[in-house]
Amino acid sequence: MMSPNAVASCGGGDLTMRVNALDHVNIITDKLDETAAFYAALLNLERRDAPPPLTAQNAQWMYDAGGKAIIHINSVDCPRTFDRAVHPGAETGAIHHVALNCTGYDEITARIAAQGLSAQINTVAAIGLRQIFTTDPNNVLLELNFFGD
Repeated sequence: MMSPNAVASCGGGDLTMRVNALDHVNIITDKLDETAAFYAALLNLERRDAPPPLTAQNAQWMYDAGGKAIIHINSVDCPRTFDRAVHPGAETGAIHHVALNCTGYDEITARIAAQGLSAQINTVAAIGLRQIFTTDPNNVLLELNFFGD
């Protein structure tokens, strides 16, 4: 592993590369329609067909209120640039959970109850955070974070 000092010295100390934000999460599933419906119903994400060469039958992208495709949902037979073994329905492996910054705590808890989902609630009072943990139809653990909400 390269030390942080070694990285800084590679470019003369002026680092312009940075991570701006998490771009998206990709879920491989054998339940494409059910998974897309889950994210639309629970999180009010907009479902759209993925861009070509993907098709409506093998990929759906879920958009947030800002028009960003934050969740990509692909069928098991969807072509992938970087292919590797994936086991839909298994726990998320080395990725423990996906955290989303949300608003509308009461609305989400009502949706979870209406859909009969199991959920765990947590509060981190020191930073004004309420959390809801639940899983999607593929057993992906979601951490829904509500700061000051």
